[in-house]
Amino acid sequence: MPELPEVETTRAGLAPHVEGRRVREVVLRRADLRWPIPAEVATLLPGQRIVAVRRRAKYLLLDTAAGSALLHLGMSGSLRVLPATTPVRDHDHVDFALEGGRTGPKRVLRFNDPRRFGCLLWQPPGEIHALLQGLGPEPLSDDFDGDHLFARSRGRSAPVKAFLMDQRIVVGVGNIYAAEALHAAGISPLRAAGRVSRERYRVLAGEIRRILDHAIRRGGTTLRDFLAPDGAPGYFEQELSAYGRGGEPCPRCGRPLRQAAIGQRTTVWCGHCQR
Repeated sequence: MPELPEVETTRAGLAPHVEGRRVREVVLRRADLRWPIPAEVATLLPGQRIVAVRRRAKYLLLDTAAGSALLHLGMSGSLRVLPATTPVRDHDHVDFALEGGRTGPKRVLRFNDPRRFGCLLWQPPGEIHALLQGLGPEPLSDDFDGDHLFARSRGRSAPVKAFLMDQRIVVGVGNIYAAEALHAAGISPLRAAGRVSRERYRVLAGEIRRILDHAIRRGGTTLRDFLAPDGAPGYFEQELSAYGRGGEPCPRCGRPLRQAAIGQRTTVWCGHCQR
């Protein structure tokens, strides 16, 4: 599933081609993805100008005066800006037809999702969609630091890796980047969240920021289905220290990395370097 860097890469790639353009038509080739697509998407969005493409957690929002189209890429979804004449492929479920400039060609913003775990929903002006309510701070914002993690972790017996992946604590830190940040911080993913000290949480928060920022600059992580809007894969996968490397040597000490399931997610860590 695309994580925060992949979604941010998508947002940054789309924005120059979409912001300021008016939606001419919305073509829905099916009535639902993960959930039914609200009627407002097809009735209110046409004629509106996209004023911004935003990201909140792993969701993308296309903001207009009439409201916002709320999208999630799910396990395999992708958004591409293409010439309007581009033939439709399998799993091209939604087209946002965009008006061209004075001399520019017409384009479509196309949502492809083979597994249909993604979503397309609607957020009215001035409201916050239920899916976005109760979310924690953005990990690259000033609201996120080690003191926040320490305060929210008190009394929690759940493994610290599961704690990090709780979107009510901090958004966008999924399986890949939680594993990488814990390895960099030297914290075992099995350790109870409430038994990590304030100082170690400060180190961990710093590693989360550093790794996410680096992954965004490197274009995200190519795993299974993720591709950037221009069709290019991300490059951070080449630099993973822990995720997906169970049994391989730890980059730090050379001992074999351990692998187990935590919260039904595969977790890899070093039993020597991470305590």
